[in-house]
Amino acid sequence: MDIRRISWQETIPVRHQVLWPNKPPAFCEVENDETGIHFGAVIDGTLVSVASIYIEGEQARLRKYATLQEYQGQGIGSALLQAVFAYLEQHAIRTFWCDAREETIGFYQRFGMETEGERFYKSKQPYYKMSCQLLLS
Repeated sequence: MDIRRISWQETIPVRHQVLWPNKPPAFCEVENDETGIHFGAVIDGTLVSVASIYIEGEQARLRKYATLQEYQGQGIGSALLQAVFAYLEQHAIRTFWCDAREETIGFYQRFGMETEGERFYKSKQPYYKMSCQLLLS
């Protein structure tokens, strides 16, 4: 597996297939995608997992994090998220947060993230805001 920086355009097919397959691909685009930092996990030449981060000051937000279904449960997404954490720590980011789908809360908790506030909905999907503080060396 190779984890590397990718363009925002490369993220769209994975985002679309995993997160919003019933919406048009443009629905998976994020405002400021062109200024975000995008990572991908590649296996045998195939992009199988993507994560996008958007930095403002000492905070970073994770958006559109997705792993193709046939590659889920193999530690690929976890390895990708660990690479994101390493990048953030190297760049003096203190707070990392995301809007997590309700069914993924346990996954993010394994990385030290905690829920904040009440459940909310995006396109009828239940979400929670989750965040953690990063230790700077």
